[in-house]
Amino acid sequence: MRAGRVGWRACLLIAWVGALGAGLTARADEPALASESLAPGVFHVPGHQAVWAPEFHGQVANLGFVVGSRCIAVIDSGGSATVGRALLATVRQQSALPVCYLVNTHPHPDHVMGNLVFSEANGAGAPPVFVGHARLRASLAARAPFYLNALRRDFEAADRTPSVPLPTLAVTDRLELDLGGRVLELRAWPTAHTDSDLTVLDRTSGTLWLGDLLFAGHLPVLDGNLKGWLAVLQSLKREPAQRLVPGHGPVLVPGPAAFEATERYLTQLQLDVSAALDEGLSLSETVARLGEPPESRMAGWLLVDAFHRRNVTTAYAELEWAK
Repeated sequence: MRAGRVGWRACLLIAWVGALGAGLTARADEPALASESLAPGVFHVPGHQAVWAPEFHGQVANLGFVVGSRCIAVIDSGGSATVGRALLATVRQQSALPVCYLVNTHPHPDHVMGNLVFSEANGAGAPPVFVGHARLRASLAARAPFYLNALRRDFEAADRTPSVPLPTLAVTDRLELDLGGRVLELRAWPTAHTDSDLTVLDRTSGTLWLGDLLFAGHLPVLDGNLKGWLAVLQSLKREPAQRLVPGHGPVLVPGPAAFEATERYLTQLQLDVSAALDEGLSLSETVARLGEPPESRMAGWLLVDAFHRRNVTTAYAELEWAK
């Protein structure tokens, strides 16, 4: 399918307009997040290598933004309203141009819970267009009540948001966003890490934002389809890029080596769970056997205790149906 191209002015006609919750608007004195310039007009905001939780106000995912000659695109909004405000303050340190797009790479809370803050990123001007995979709207709508409840239950009052804006611009295959003088190419992928993964390529700098299709340091988290993810990784290796921004961990140099650790972990997970199914082990028996892998196999991965057992459970459900 030929890539579509969308200009900001055209998208204003379909922009989502909503009431911003009290206290969510970014103040002029709002502290900003630490950021690094990857290339002229391209900024990366590193996340902490931790689980989404009140610590760090939920700022555990890599975020970023790209500045064109006319407007700005923000890539993911962070894990809370506090992070969203701080991210907006970071954007404003670099440019006063309007934020014309907020792109969510997938529906996990550490990437989307700052969305509402950006509804008033442009003051009295039109709000940004929220962009995502064609399946993101339904997926995020189903998950948002649970995320909002977790914020109410566990996070500070300043971190909470009353709602999560859903995307109004859907990407079914490829889509171009024109920021003025530079174009972002968005690509929707088959079910992999989640059912609605999206990548963002800044053609000018060759920076490829991968969302959680790629992890560095942080153990990969399976919430979609194991076999599908492994297939997508093969395609991503061939994507043209000068640098890769994973969903978690440091910016990487393109090439097969960048994907090796994620691919190796997922491949071993598939082999181990398939072997357990071949032996006729139940889910509980499989988790008991595989839930605490040898340290040597997990070398280099953080948060194994938080996510590996979940991955075994998700992989078992998928592979059992495939038998």
